[in-house]
Amino acid sequence: MNRQDLIIEIKNKKSFLCVGLDTDLRKIPPHLTEEEDPIFKFNKEIIDATAPYCVAYKPNLAFYEAFGVKGVIAFEKTVRYLKENYPHHFIIADAKRGDIGNTSAMYARTFFEEYDIDAITVAPYMGEDSVTPFLTYNDKWIILLALTSNKGSNDFQLTENKNGQRLFEEVLYKSQKWGNPKNMMYVVGATQGKMFKDVRKIVPDSFLLVPGVGAQGGSLEDVCKYGMIKDCGLLVNSSRGIIYASNKNDFATVAAQKACEIQKEMEKELYAHDIL
Repeated sequence: MNRQDLIIEIKNKKSFLCVGLDTDLRKIPPHLTEEEDPIFKFNKEIIDATAPYCVAYKPNLAFYEAFGVKGVIAFEKTVRYLKENYPHHFIIADAKRGDIGNTSAMYARTFFEEYDIDAITVAPYMGEDSVTPFLTYNDKWIILLALTSNKGSNDFQLTENKNGQRLFEEVLYKSQKWGNPKNMMYVVGATQGKMFKDVRKIVPDSFLLVPGVGAQGGSLEDVCKYGMIKDCGLLVNSSRGIIYASNKNDFATVAAQKACEIQKEMEKELYAHDIL
C-alpha cells in the first residue's frame, strides 16, 4: 500500500485508527482458550468487528513469539486472514527490528517477502546500514522509533548534544537522508503532547504512528492539534482500550463499540482540519 492508497482509505473510512493486536492468552475471554488456536480465533473476531472503523492493524510480534511455534503460526494466520478478507487495511508488524546490514536484510525479507506486510517498526540505534535494507522494497514502509511514549524515553531520546539538539531530533534529521515521506514513518507517542510541534518542524510531511492514546493517557485532540497535516499524516494506535474492553462473550461487540467511538472522534478532527 503506497501513501496515496493510505490517504484514500483514511478519507473513505473517515478514520486514521490503527487497532493493535497485542493478543495475550491471559487476557482474552476464558471461553476462547478451548479453541484449537485461541489467539487466531480472538484476532479474527476482533478484526471482523472493528474493520469498518479502522484503516490499519498492528500485531505486536512479542505477543506471538512468546508462545513459540504456535504463536508464530497464529501471527501468520492473522496476516493471511487480513490480506484475504480485508486487503485495503494497512498491516504493520510491530517488531522493532534493527541490526547490522545483512541481518536487517533478512528481517526485511521475512516481513516484506514471506509475510508481505506493508510496514515494520525499526529501531534506528545502529544507524544507516541497519535501516536501509528495509528501504529497498517498493511500496513498503519502515516506521522508525523517534519519540516514544514510555517513561524510559527520557533516558536517551531527550538527551542533548553539545549543540543543544536532542537525540530524537538527530534521528529525525539524519533519517531523512535514508528515506522519504513515501516509505518512512515515525513512531511518536501520544503522551508527548506539544512535542509534536517540534517533530513537525523537522518532518512536516511524514506520517506518524502514534501509540499511547487511551489506556496510556494520551490525548487524541492534542495529537491532532499539534501533529495533523493537510493529508492527515497520522495513524493513531489503540490496543488495550479496544481489544480488552470486555473479557466476556460480548468482547467483539464491545470492541466494535469502542472502535466506533474513536472513529467518530477522528471524523470530527478530520472535518475540523479541512481534510474531509
